[in-house]
Amino acid sequence: MDFKELLAYQKAFLLAMEIKKISDLFPKEEKFALTDQVRRSSRSVCANIAEAYRKRRYINHFISKLTDSDGENSETSVWLDFALECNYLSKEQHIDMVIKSEEIGRLINYMILNPTKFGCKL
Repeated sequence: MDFKELLAYQKAFLLAMEIKKISDLFPKEEKFALTDQVRRSSRSVCANIAEAYRKRRYINHFISKLTDSDGENSETSVWLDFALECNYLSKEQHIDMVIKSEEIGRLINYMILNPTKFGCKL
């Protein structure tokens, strides 16, 4: 199996692309602040899942990279909160993306708690 087949990766990738599209509409003065931060953290969720999957030979490395991914996912949620408060997102857009982020977090945590189901050896 390839990391791209992991549900957590797929959902994180879709959310990162949704964030990219919506952040294209953020004001230009946010380009090097909020826009870059929310894009970077959302993309990092996917990258860390991919890296974790490649490190699954070593359970502690697998869990460590997934923990990084979970942290990036939480950071993305914070940036979405800022975008809402700055009126760059509608309440509906914010709720939708935060719900998706929470689901991704649950999937990542399932992987952390069940590493042997993803090819890790004890």
